[in-house]
Amino acid sequence: MLTASLILSSCYSYKTVVGNGAQNDVQITKWNHYVLAGLKPVDISDANQMANGAENYTVETKQTFINGLLSALSCGIYTPTTTTVTK
Repeated sequence: MLTASLILSSCYSYKTVVGNGAQNDVQITKWNHYVLAGLKPVDISDANQMANGAENYTVETKQTFINGLLSALSCGIYTPTTTTVTK
């Protein structure tokens, strides 16, 4: 079962460009917390707040290896993701 969950699992990532996108390499990262295989959000990040008023930035939300590992260990009960805002 462990092998199947590692082989059949997939990481996802999506990127959003606001304005002209990131102008520097300043990054702010925050975890998003979900339960029940991502169906119920518990604490999710706000990209606008993380950008702190910047007009040009890039937002990337993905499931990192650590996020996926925690999800697998909890059998999908806890499913975190990571949001990174680059200004």
